[in-house]
Amino acid sequence: MLTLPKKVTIIEVGPRDGLQNEKQFVPTEIKKQFIHELRNAGIKEMELTSFVSPKWVPQMGDAADIVLDCLDEQTRNIVLAPNRKGIDRVYSTSCKAIAVFVGVSNSFNKKNINKSTSDSMAELKPIIQELKEKGYFVRACISTAFYCPYEGKINESDTLQLCREFVNTGVDELSVADTIGMAAPNEAYSLFVKLKEEFPMTLITAHFHDTRKLGLANIFSCLQAGIDRFDTSAGGLGGCPFAPGASGNTATEDVAYMLERMGIETGIDLSKLLDAIELVRPHVSRQIESGYYRLHAQNV
Repeated sequence: MLTLPKKVTIIEVGPRDGLQNEKQFVPTEIKKQFIHELRNAGIKEMELTSFVSPKWVPQMGDAADIVLDCLDEQTRNIVLAPNRKGIDRVYSTSCKAIAVFVGVSNSFNKKNINKSTSDSMAELKPIIQELKEKGYFVRACISTAFYCPYEGKINESDTLQLCREFVNTGVDELSVADTIGMAAPNEAYSLFVKLKEEFPMTLITAHFHDTRKLGLANIFSCLQAGIDRFDTSAGGLGGCPFAPGASGNTATEDVAYMLERMGIETGIDLSKLLDAIELVRPHVSRQIESGYYRLHAQNV
């Protein structure tokens, strides 16, 4: 008999991870409305934006404006800030939840932020400790936890060791990502069982890209491993500028529908979620291909 959680938390990453790879700038007001509609659909945790260099990720150039207008007390509002410069920009806002990220793969890390994994951690550790002293919620995003577009398969022990370093530094959450969507369900189960066993006091979140249409299968295997937190993106939007071939994240609507059919509570109103997707759809280049959207969009 399957042992599954009764309730799952969906962390919506559409406004940040979903839009960051769009070459056409999505108007700031549309982003704000998108965030509002996602909240209206029942989302309680969300990545709003990213304080990165507009030179490298132009889509996130309006981060300060987004944060100024989109914080609320009912949602955990997370912003990504990869380095000291980004962290200092967050300090000038009222946001109290920050995501940092490091790739397990050295090659990915160097392509992404021009630093090795060890150099990145050396820079981040004192920043994380500072954030915790200031009362911030800190989310550590672990990229290329399974496979890397440059190095191939990642050793599970290397992923566990990087997670160990983050936990020992005091982070509140580990978001562990299959960045290029290549993990198989047995690999996902193996890693997340170990993460749950070793870090029982840390929030463990699974983040799957749906490049090879294994997102739902991997989420199902993680449910069996005891995981009850998942990063997803409305409309399956997303990708990574530094991971060639990576497609969007697993679609929030498909995940919520699957969980609902399984009797697992998400708190998400699927019809309102479709409204959010329909709002942003004309402003993105990616086709909305999720199964739930294709079957129900005509009723929006």
